Amino acid sequence: MAQNVLLTGGSGFIGKHLTNVLIQAGYSVSVLSRSHKKNTTEITYYKWDLNKNYIDENAVLNADFVIHLAGEGIVEKRWTEKRKKAILESRIKPIDLIFSVLEKNNKKLNAFISASGVGIYGAVTSHKICTEETPAANDFLGTTCQIWENAADKIGALGIRTVKIRTAIVLGKDEGFLKKVNPNFKAGFGAVLGSGKQYLPWIHIEDLSQIYCKAVSNDQMHGPYNAAVTDNTTNSRFSKILASLYGYTIWLPKIPPFILKIVLGEMSEAVLTGQRVSSEKIQKTGFEFQFTDLEKALIASIH
Repeated sequence: MAQNVLLTGGSGFIGKHLTNVLIQAGYSVSVLSRSHKKNTTEITYYKWDLNKNYIDENAVLNADFVIHLAGEGIVEKRWTEKRKKAILESRIKPIDLIFSVLEKNNKKLNAFISASGVGIYGAVTSHKICTEETPAANDFLGTTCQIWENAADKIGALGIRTVKIRTAIVLGKDEGFLKKVNPNFKAGFGAVLGSGKQYLPWIHIEDLSQIYCKAVSNDQMHGPYNAAVTDNTTNSRFSKILASLYGYTIWLPKIPPFILKIVLGEMSEAVLTGQRVSSEKIQKTGFEFQFTDLEKALIASIH
């Protein structure tokens, strides 16, 4: 029988793409869902409800691997205290539920693989290249990612191989980061945010999915891995390339930081700052990026 991979967040942008990649790689896939969904020949659905701390234990007991992708969007809404709490809890509660099932039943997974973010390195802009050894920052994104990863380590303490994928901005067709910025650029109103000098680590959805697949199949992988192309892309470079693909040169002035802070509040940190991120550790596993050229990655994502 095919080995089973259980996904949290399986109905999201990354989850849907990863599901197809896993199936193509020969795995069976299960998905935790808040609503009742009919099983297909390729996907088994299990019910869970984070608000009621409920999970169908069979989802975990029948799994060989768990990939945890669930979590409220970081830039979906303004960062009120209530929103910050929702962002954090939506990432931690699923791990706590899965941990309780594993501990109660003495269940040993082959691996637990959790999403994380390059935001762990902090909302600052510097020329420093962040590796997996770089300490977590003390701001909201850094603290959130650190707590997220610490929760995953609880499962690692059960003797289960645990991998954390620190993800950059994900590029993909009509989804992810581009879903937010593309309409303005397509309409001819693209603009550089702030100084434009802030680094913008990125990865194409195809490469990210393959990294998760590798984390499943490679039993030597453990701990954190940066999932980002190391090409020193800045917000300015990204914006100019995207505008050029729509046939124009950016004509609007840079959007001043104070405007973004008024509109976005504290969340403006996520777009006004950014650091360089090293991909050396994941490449040492033998992983090869399919998309390392930003222009080609954008072309594949908008056409």
